[in-house]
Amino acid sequence: MSRPISILGIFVADLTFRTDRMPRQGETVIGNSFKLGPGGKGSNQAVAARRAGAEIMFITKIGKDTFGDIAMKLYADEGINSEFIWEIPKIATGAAAIMVNEQSGENSIIVVPGAADALVPDDLDDAESGIAECSFFMASLEVPIPVMQRGLEIAKRNNVPTILNPAPAVTLPDEVYGLCDYFTPNETEASFLAGIPVETTEQASEAAQIFIERGVKTAVITLGENGVYVQNSEISQHVPAFNMGDKVLETTGAGDAFNGGFAYALAEGMELTEAVSYGSATAAISVTRLGTAPAMPYKTEIQELLDSEKKPVKKWQS
Repeated sequence: MSRPISILGIFVADLTFRTDRMPRQGETVIGNSFKLGPGGKGSNQAVAARRAGAEIMFITKIGKDTFGDIAMKLYADEGINSEFIWEIPKIATGAAAIMVNEQSGENSIIVVPGAADALVPDDLDDAESGIAECSFFMASLEVPIPVMQRGLEIAKRNNVPTILNPAPAVTLPDEVYGLCDYFTPNETEASFLAGIPVETTEQASEAAQIFIERGVKTAVITLGENGVYVQNSEISQHVPAFNMGDKVLETTGAGDAFNGGFAYALAEGMELTEAVSYGSATAAISVTRLGTAPAMPYKTEIQELLDSEKKPVKKWQS
């Protein structure tokens, strides 16, 4: 078995509201259902990678409260290493309000990081011994930027490959790009960070080149139902998405599922396009289920989808 994957991120309690249509500004609508469950980008990614088959070390802070108890039960149930999950008494665990349009499956989200926002760079120094023993280090932008950057620096110092999922998108310090072995924005995040529209594979290629010129080694831009565009100094490839048709229930957590599956596949030594397909299959299954962490599929399910539908890969000259 490969070495563990260390993931830096947040846990929040997802408060999910389902409705037939999103409210307009100033409008109240009657919803169809409400559910409380585990969420947060890093936490979702950890569950996705763990269910895919990886050993996981998760790094975060939570409060000593009911939502924090939900987090610790989740990690115990999933078998996720909680050595570097700090419980702090004076700040509440975070929460996310998720509104889901049941007609389209699309969503809008407000996240309050809560206790995870109390992470500081010194916390990553404390976790260095664990990070150094891992096969990959992955982070997103729900934690403070200096904390994310310190994590990437520690990983690089210990020759641990890095994955940065730049979500939610914010302006990044120039030096962060050079710390990223894999950079995994979706089309909206890629557009914001590159400063150009990203709606087609050609535009994705242009954005990827911008990221590479800034120092990223491999850009992996997810395009929703249009697949994934991958580019580095050696390849430029488009990997089509899996078509789940009318099985799609909601897209919440699809990006987290992709990143978790992708990280696992890389850690297992899969080639880049294979790893992208693995991440895509993980995401494809997740959108056929309700919720975020609970929707993450298991290794056998992912492999069954991959076996049932081999994806062609379109190549461009780089």
